[in-house]
Amino acid sequence: MRLYHNPLSSNARRVLLTASHLGIKLEDVLIDFGSESDRKRLNEVNVCGKVPVLEDDGFLLWESCAIMQYLADKSGATDVYPAGLKQRADINRWMFFAAQHFAPAIGILTWEYLWKKLVTGLGPDPVEVKKGEELVHEHAAVLDQHLAARQWMSGDTLTLADFAVAAPLMYLGRAKIPVEQYTHLQAWFERIQQLPAWQQTETPWPF
Repeated sequence: MRLYHNPLSSNARRVLLTASHLGIKLEDVLIDFGSESDRKRLNEVNVCGKVPVLEDDGFLLWESCAIMQYLADKSGATDVYPAGLKQRADINRWMFFAAQHFAPAIGILTWEYLWKKLVTGLGPDPVEVKKGEELVHEHAAVLDQHLAARQWMSGDTLTLADFAVAAPLMYLGRAKIPVEQYTHLQAWFERIQQLPAWQQTETPWPF
């Protein structure tokens, strides 16, 4: 299987975490968004022009959470993605929460503090920063309350939900993500960072 990705993408990080945890070897196709030829190649495998994209024997799959689920199902990893209806629904709930709410809120801050200067030459917009911070607080409070009496996002063990929620926190310090006050969320993220999969998928930052 081949994975088109960029190591600085938290969406790609979700997939890399899953593959690492499951011991799945993926052929890396690194996409440099500053390269016209790389962007053209990416558009050929994903009409949305975004990473990650999984290629498996001619089957092309995009959307990070869908790829995570595909890898778990293909490898029979029922520990991280159980087949039980309610168990799977709960995991899916938090994966969707991560994709629809938590990651986009963090994405506002990553754009303002990390990518905007590189792309436009402009500095952070205080209005957008405030908007991002407010959204992060809103969703981090939900996560903190949920994690107050549990070790993992869904059930009693690590699941795909944990990887989906954790991946955007790879930008924690660089994007000034305001989650210091959420002690249960912080304790959970400490557990995530101790996982071999997290440590194996860390990449040096070029700036």
